Amino acid sequence: MTTVSWVTAFLDLPPDVHAAGTHFWSAVTGYAVSTPRGDHAEFTTLLPPVGDPYLKIQRTAAGDGESTAPGVHLDLHVTSAAESAARAEVLGAEVVHRSEHGYVVLRSPGGFVFCFVHEPLAQRPWPTRWPQAHESVVDQVCLDIPHDGYDDECTFWTELTGWPVRGSVRRPEFRHLVRPDGIPIRLLLQRLGEPATGQVRGHLDLACDDRPTETARHRGLGAVFVADHGAGWTTLRDPTGALYCITDRDPRSGLGR
Repeated sequence: MTTVSWVTAFLDLPPDVHAAGTHFWSAVTGYAVSTPRGDHAEFTTLLPPVGDPYLKIQRTAAGDGESTAPGVHLDLHVTSAAESAARAEVLGAEVVHRSEHGYVVLRSPGGFVFCFVHEPLAQRPWPTRWPQAHESVVDQVCLDIPHDGYDDECTFWTELTGWPVRGSVRRPEFRHLVRPDGIPIRLLLQRLGEPATGQVRGHLDLACDDRPTETARHRGLGAVFVADHGAGWTTLRDPTGALYCITDRDPRSGLGR
């Protein structure tokens, strides 16, 4: 079994929306933006005031003269990227790239990109408390999985991480993996009403203790309201055009309230 000690969520932003997306997510989280790094200064990290970082941003390359769409991928922190990648291949993943820097890029059976990396991190940041006297935190990546591939993708992620999978009584289209204590990002698995030919995608979710106030704060920062689902979450669109959600989950435990 692969032991995942930390999870980092990466926002993959095309050049034309990179600056706007970076500014927005820095403001949403209250985290500072690190100095750029990488061969082309394409990587930055959102730095919480206390605790280890778990949100990063990558400026992606444009394809065929046009920008690719914004997206999300995961970094899974492990002791040995090579050994973890070999096990992931047995479970149905495809290796996309083995970096000279030691990390390995893969795709899940449903096509979702993730990486195995070595970086040891351990201190989970607490939610940010805002002047409006509420708290929020980005603490979840939702994998949006086409209908026909849902069971196989759920099996892959629980076998890869060793984390138990739990279903929802009220919303059978959702399952989540029970993350170990201290892991900053949990994984939600959503079954879409799309055929198996679609590719698994991902989006960020926030937990908060006052969803109307948090939603208003985001709209003031440039987010566009999409839908209020009433029983637990609101969907918005960030300035890059990407969808994300604000949920009623407890921002400290990540569990429903």
